[in-house]
Amino acid sequence: MTKADIVTEITKSTGIDKASVLSVVENLMEVVKDSLAHGENVYLRGFGTFQVKKRAEKTARNISKNTTIIIPAHNIPFFKPADSFKEDVAK
Repeated sequence: MTKADIVTEITKSTGIDKASVLSVVENLMEVVKDSLAHGENVYLRGFGTFQVKKRAEKTARNISKNTTIIIPAHNIPFFKPADSFKEDVAK
């Protein structure tokens, strides 16, 4: 499902025009992205949590060149679904 599909589904179920729904969906994504960039988690009760995990620095190998490289520490976003979300998907 794409963003356009989501906007279409919300438009059908609410009767709100597509432009307004698209604006809300894009603003939601922007707020989530900005919050995570500032180190804040986003909790959506009944849906899940968007969080940031810190990955430690690690050493990796480039097998084709037989060299070692250092991958620096970095943050990575992830989503943890709520229990009710997991139960609905498992059905």
